Formats: sequence, structure tokens, C-alpha cells
Amino acid sequence: MQLDKLFTALRSIAKKLSQKQVDSVNAILDSCNKHLISDPRYIAYILATAYHESGLTPIEEHGKGEGLPYGKMLDIGQGPNKRVAYTSPNKLYYGRGFVQITWKSNYADFAKLLKVDLVNRPELALQTDIAAEIIVIGMQRGMFTGHRLIDSFNKTENDPIEARHIVNGSDKAVLIAGYYWRIYNAIK
Repeated sequence: MQLDKLFTALRSIAKKLSQKQVDSVNAILDSCNKHLISDPRYIAYILATAYHESGLTPIEEHGKGEGLPYGKMLDIGQGPNKRVAYTSPNKLYYGRGFVQITWKSNYADFAKLLKVDLVNRPELALQTDIAAEIIVIGMQRGMFTGHRLIDSFNKTENDPIEARHIVNGSDKAVLIAGYYWRIYNAIK
């Protein structure tokens, strides 16, 4: 892959890339390599998704899950034994990373795979290398919605619009497909 062409394509989308964004792209590429992802369609779609979801920088969900079930502190027990299940905002399992993983069970699944304590330290999903592993593994294995990269990019299909189902139904599928084509055409 010619990295200069990739970064030129990304700059055509983002206009300017910060060092943090460049580092994020390199971390995603490293994770793709680590997990034997070499298909330029996969790489292009992962990067297009990371750009759309978080601007190529691991972020916290806007509002930190406020008003959503995974963004609430839960009371456990009654009477003098009553306690709060999460003692700080960092223990809420709102979205973090390139693709905003949510819910304690998802943090636990990735914790097991990555051998990182995301359950007790969900803020670790904001670290670039961990966020890169989450987006790559999650999209490769279908851990976000059940839809995987191979379901949209295989011998008979190259469908970045359908691929949106990997992360988030059909929301902004055409927009992300546009990012995909610019990246893909630069790296194929």
C-alpha cells in the first residue's frame, strides 16, 4: 500500500489531518496487519467508518449516554445494603473509541479478546491502540451488529452501502460509501 496515496485521499475528505489522526490511521493499519486483513476494501471501509464515527480520533460519546439505559447509574439492593453499581462516570458503559462501543457486555467481550480490563477501566477504549483493535476486530467478526466485512466485501460483492450494517444499520450509508470509494481508489 502506498501510504502517501492513502493520506492524500484522507486529506481530500478531512481537509487537514492532525498528528493524532495520522497516528490513529497508523494504529488502524497496524491492527489490520496484526489480524491479517489485507483486502483493500476492508481497510478502506474500516477507515471510512472511523472517519465518519469519530473523525479518526477515539472519542467519548456525546452526552455520555445520558437518557439511554447504558448511560444510567443503577441502584442495587435495598435498605442499608443499597449501593450504586457504578461509582463514577468512568464506570458507565457509554460509547468510546472509533465506533462507540456501549453496554458492559460489549466492554467485557472486548476485554476478554484484548486481555485489557475494559470492564473496570472502560476509559481504556479511548487509547488509540485499543480503539484500533476494537474497530478492526469488531468489524471483522461482526461484533457490533452481527454483520461482518466479508458479508459486504467478498468475491461477488463490493458494497459499501450494505456494509453500513456492520456498525449502524443504514444511517449515513451513502455518505460513508463516498468516503470509502475515495480511500479504496487510492489504495487498491
